[in-house]
Amino acid sequence: MGIVLVPTFRREVNVDGQRIIEDEVRERVRQRGLDPAEHVAEVRSIVDLAVRDYDERSLLEGLPRLGHLDETGRAVFDAVAGFGPLQPLLDDPEVEEIWINSPSEVFAARDGGSELTSIRLDAAQVRLLVERMLKSSGRRLDLSSPFVDAALPDGSRLHVVIPDITRKHWSVNIRKFIARATRLDQLVELGSLSRHAADFLHLAVGAGLNVLVSGATQAGKTTLLNCLASGIGSRERVITVEEIFELKIPLRDVVAMQCRQSNLEGHGEIDMRRIVKEALRMRPDRIIVGEVREAEALDMLIAMNAGLPGMASVHANSARDAVTKICTLPLLAGENINSNFVLPTVASCIDLVVHCERKATGRREVSEIIKLGRRVENGVIESSTIFRRDEGELRIAPSADLSHEKFENSGIDPTILLGVGR
Repeated sequence: MGIVLVPTFRREVNVDGQRIIEDEVRERVRQRGLDPAEHVAEVRSIVDLAVRDYDERSLLEGLPRLGHLDETGRAVFDAVAGFGPLQPLLDDPEVEEIWINSPSEVFAARDGGSELTSIRLDAAQVRLLVERMLKSSGRRLDLSSPFVDAALPDGSRLHVVIPDITRKHWSVNIRKFIARATRLDQLVELGSLSRHAADFLHLAVGAGLNVLVSGATQAGKTTLLNCLASGIGSRERVITVEEIFELKIPLRDVVAMQCRQSNLEGHGEIDMRRIVKEALRMRPDRIIVGEVREAEALDMLIAMNAGLPGMASVHANSARDAVTKICTLPLLAGENINSNFVLPTVASCIDLVVHCERKATGRREVSEIIKLGRRVENGVIESSTIFRRDEGELRIAPSADLSHEKFENSGIDPTILLGVGR
């Protein structure tokens, strides 16, 4: 995908005049003891008054004249209460991700394609923006901890790396969570799922089948997890476990938990394994692990093996690669864990794997759904494809077996409800 230089869609304002107003607004905010992140209306009122006052004074006192008052006011407000020059990109619903390679290289992604924006910063501005972004998260970034993951107030995910891990400049990534769908029906409308596949997955979640969602970065795994969760019963209690809050489960009884970094003394870290274990003590009807990366896969499997329905996502190139990975990750838990235990556990726990892909055009779609069997032969778990892409359509595989013990226990026959033969 080529790189295109794009404007930030903000008309020019007088920079010198804007800085004078910014200083005045910051002083008034400080005098009133306001927190710009919490007292948004008050700060906006202060900005509007300061812009009008400056515009009147500039006629009499020889101050730099402002250009467009509305644009100046918006730029000042973004600088004081928002994230400065990045705020227009954060507000743009078409922008999926923003990243900074250097102060003079600010990129944005729209529809899966990268664009070099016209935003130019300096090193001090980048540091100030990152400090402001981390303020509400309670997370830190320094030479002893040169990486940080955090969530912005709007739910966007922030990742920062600093030198000397990077060569020279701070590297900043902001991944926005744009919820274009919250239900499986909406994924059908977007063309990401077929009607039969959506109905089957809805029945599967309702019957308590354990679902693993796989795919590459930005393939739509989190969106699919949210949509799958819409099939959970309204009275069920759901516990979610994530590294950084991203899931937005559309149910009434939900507790969301995320990891925590260690403090300056190196204490207080809470990892995914600990949270999964704690989740089991919170009377869950379902557990959803946002992204399985390491040894927490073992604790998740143990929970599912105890009869607790769940869902999770994992990075993988295909549905069957996802099965291989989920069989490998538990081995990171310790030398006492081996494949003789993991393979049959995965076979008895994971029922379906749904694989997501992102095309070169930026389109996201489910490419395959496989069902895992209970047999393990020669170190391989039996599996069968039940849905696959055929000429661009997600269709039921000719030899697909839609039956499952959990369907039978729930009194559900998917072949009848979907109108297909066995």
